[in-house]
Amino acid sequence: MTGRPRPGPGRGWLLRLVIAFAFAQGAVSMARPAVSYRALALGADETAVGVIAGVYALLPLFVAVPLGRRTDHGRCAPLLPLGVLLISGGCALSGLVSSLPAMAAWSGVMGLGHLCFVIGAQSLVARQSAPHEQDRNFGHFTIGASLGQLIGPIAAGALISGQGGALGRTSALALLVSAGVCAVALTSLWRIEHRRTTGTRPRTDSKVPVRTILGARGVPAGILISMAVLSATDILTAYLPVVGEHRSIAPATVGLLLSLRAAATIACRLVMTPLLRLLGRRALLTTSCLLAGLLCAGVALPVSVPILAVILAVLGFCLGVGQPLSMTTVVRAAPDGARSTALALRLTGNRLGQVAAPAAAGLIAGAVGVAAPFVLLGVGLVGAAGLGLRGEGRTGPSPTGSEPADEVGTKTEPAPVGEALSDRSSRRSAPGGCPRDRHADRSPRSGG
Repeated sequence: MTGRPRPGPGRGWLLRLVIAFAFAQGAVSMARPAVSYRALALGADETAVGVIAGVYALLPLFVAVPLGRRTDHGRCAPLLPLGVLLISGGCALSGLVSSLPAMAAWSGVMGLGHLCFVIGAQSLVARQSAPHEQDRNFGHFTIGASLGQLIGPIAAGALISGQGGALGRTSALALLVSAGVCAVALTSLWRIEHRRTTGTRPRTDSKVPVRTILGARGVPAGILISMAVLSATDILTAYLPVVGEHRSIAPATVGLLLSLRAAATIACRLVMTPLLRLLGRRALLTTSCLLAGLLCAGVALPVSVPILAVILAVLGFCLGVGQPLSMTTVVRAAPDGARSTALALRLTGNRLGQVAAPAAAGLIAGAVGVAAPFVLLGVGLVGAAGLGLRGEGRTGPSPTGSEPADEVGTKTEPAPVGEALSDRSSRRSAPGGCPRDRHADRSPRSGG
């Protein structure tokens, strides 16, 4: 044995996936505030905006786990173009219809497409990354989301505020443009899944029960942390335009503020590996969630735009930690052969938060004020910090045979006798149940 095998030639597939994700997420990040502005132009109040934002996540609640099970025993790549087509259709039709129920329905189609793309993409990263590459590759993968979140709101703000303040017409234009932006993602999806990976997937039809997956120590914490972080990001995207309307902040300025938050998230993920080496996963998760909770509550304060920009920049940096590390946490804690299903359960939790959080935010905003939902998010993120203190549940080597959970970045070279055992661990626990190397079957203990 010569060390850990690498699944495929280079990392070109990851670069293309990041590019495709940037266009798909950019379209969604452009469409979400445009939907809010168009709903306001059609006469929606704060509660109705919250309901429409929640419907975006409603359809995915019912299909996430079936899609994850299908991906555990099949290919990941077909979900990517399907997701792109659904996002593009949902964006375009949200801009063409003129009733609030129809907007909510097509917003749900957009959310379904986003779920399809993300399940396929996350499963692809888990399946085609060696164990010691997972933190880095998930971090780079989420840079695509942050790039989209950086550019999308700026483009939406420029289009919506650029033609005399006619919100109904300009927000519809922004939605049509977002549909075209998403379609560009199709150009980066060629040959993105390795034949070697798809050809060696498990041939069993057995399904790991959902209860077993959720009972794996570390999976619930990863799901809840991800839910809290994504809810914060989602409500910032959907409700900062409402805050801007109440504080007389122009839509273009709101778009710049949202993009500033996304830029800080990109900066966080670019330095993720050094931060993990310095602090460890547990301390980094806990600290980032705690600071994010305090800063999210700070958005509720009636501060000036420059101070709000500083708050959102630091908040964006803190929110950049939770998503990639929760992906790795769930993948490492999940049972063999159920990694895509575990990731789908994590996304189900995310979507549940996206249904409940905007709806609750709408009710709170209607009863108390538009700043109150950010206080609620702050409380949720502080609770996520408490979950981060509990760690991943496994203090020894992770199920994927990589570094211990709290010591990412500290690599140790196995002794010659242990190399076969390391290869055996990589073969048995490869995300998605895919063997890493055909020759690993010759390990002396491959039948154990």
